[in-house]
Amino acid sequence: MPIAILPDRSVLEISGEDRVSFLQGLVSNDVAAAAPGHAVWAAFLTPQGKWLADFFILAEGERLLLDVVRDQAAMLLQRLSRFRLRSKVALREAAFVVQAGWGGAPLPGGIAAPDPRLPDAGWRALSPTPPPGADATAEDYDRHRLALGLPDGVRDLEAEASVLLEAGFDELNGVSWTKGCYMGQELTARTKYRGLVKRRLVPVRIAGAAPVRGTPVLDATGTQVGEIRSGREGLAIAQLRLDAIESGTALTADGAAVTPEIPSWMRLGTKAAP
Repeated sequence: MPIAILPDRSVLEISGEDRVSFLQGLVSNDVAAAAPGHAVWAAFLTPQGKWLADFFILAEGERLLLDVVRDQAAMLLQRLSRFRLRSKVALREAAFVVQAGWGGAPLPGGIAAPDPRLPDAGWRALSPTPPPGADATAEDYDRHRLALGLPDGVRDLEAEASVLLEAGFDELNGVSWTKGCYMGQELTARTKYRGLVKRRLVPVRIAGAAPVRGTPVLDATGTQVGEIRSGREGLAIAQLRLDAIESGTALTADGAAVTPEIPSWMRLGTKAAP
């Protein structure tokens, strides 16, 4: 059972009696669903509905713990703090080691829950010290999530530009359509019910080493139809136009063949019923 420590992750703590209601109106998913053994994956958006950050929410006792990209922790803490007003909450960075595991159950002694995106993704865990059973690397975990086609926050999305449904947040349980209002909800709902998604982040296989982020993806006519985002060892996440995916046209990036490998969890080109 591989277990990897993720040094690029940090943890924010939200405590206080209003912690759930405070966060509920700010993020894309139902914060009330976070409970011991059950994590929630959610995004924090601009008022215009564009992605700023995403994170896992774990619950322990009288606090919520947000497993977030380390480089975004200070920004997210500052932005959330602006909305405190009269809410009875306290926000701070907390000292935890973030782990991910797959192919088995979490080790005892930490705060753990299955990854809410996909069963095959494994689980997330927080502990005060590194676990003695960690036997994989962050790079191993990166290969695992690339093989599943899971987007990775700042590496695959663009702050203040990406919309959630382009990144699979609907299929991957990152949006609640029933919980009520939150910041950025209007665009997210309109994108779903009007079928406005024209491009998607999809896993691709590349003939050779993965090109660097931002490398254009071209069709057979030389027209740019997308770009490479994160990648490793012949696997990558690419943002591609849906018409280019559906046409089956040959794609290349920096001269290397690019082949979309659409996972079974991903739905392309569907429009939700009102």
